Amino acid sequence: MIPLKDDNPTSSRPVVSYGIIFFCVIIFLAQLGLNEIELREFTFSYGLIPSVLMGIDQLPDNLNKISPIGTIFTSMFMHGGWMHLIGNMLYLWIFADNIEDDLGTLNFVIFYFVSGIGAAMSQVFVDINSQIPMIGASGAIGGVLGAYLINYPRAKVLVLIPFGFFSQLIKIKALYVLGFWFLLQFINSFLSSSSGGGVAYAAHIGGFISGVILILFFNKKSRKKIYRTKNKNLKKGPWDQ
Repeated sequence: MIPLKDDNPTSSRPVVSYGIIFFCVIIFLAQLGLNEIELREFTFSYGLIPSVLMGIDQLPDNLNKISPIGTIFTSMFMHGGWMHLIGNMLYLWIFADNIEDDLGTLNFVIFYFVSGIGAAMSQVFVDINSQIPMIGASGAIGGVLGAYLINYPRAKVLVLIPFGFFSQLIKIKALYVLGFWFLLQFINSFLSSSSGGGVAYAAHIGGFISGVILILFFNKKSRKKIYRTKNKNLKKGPWDQ
């Protein structure tokens, strides 16, 4: 099931979402210009390595370009291949604009990176001794998907469902599209743990859950703000003396 677009218009231009896509693409194109040794050094320098972040291991001086905490953020803009990049950017393009529209520019920036932190730490705690660099925006985008599921469960999403040599275009509620995505992360996490897969499914799950929690917080805060504004604009009566 591959999502292609949603029927959910926005009232503002999602400049942050576009900016994230732009930088992810630019950084990936820069990675393509590196030779094998340079790419390996770049990945180990700016990818998130759980054992290094937790102080278990230490990078050699030639790879120690930024603090381990900084790699939580730099790793969100790096990708391991064309399919990795295209898949992430497709989901970001479809679903992030509505969440940015709901939250506003600044709150969306906070939401996105906090979701990414939640995703990264979920994967770190699953395998704290891992020396393999984690890269990709998948965790933070998982947060966007979780938020979209909460705010727009009934929004229609156009998806492509392949059947061997044939495929079918169909509109499905976001509840089922994103619920299926989340279920797949759980299934794949168990399968990869037994087969030694290289995808950080715990980060996807952690990011999704972080997004759900954060959007509930922002939604509650937004409703309180609206409530206060409405009450502030009410005319006072004799009972308000």
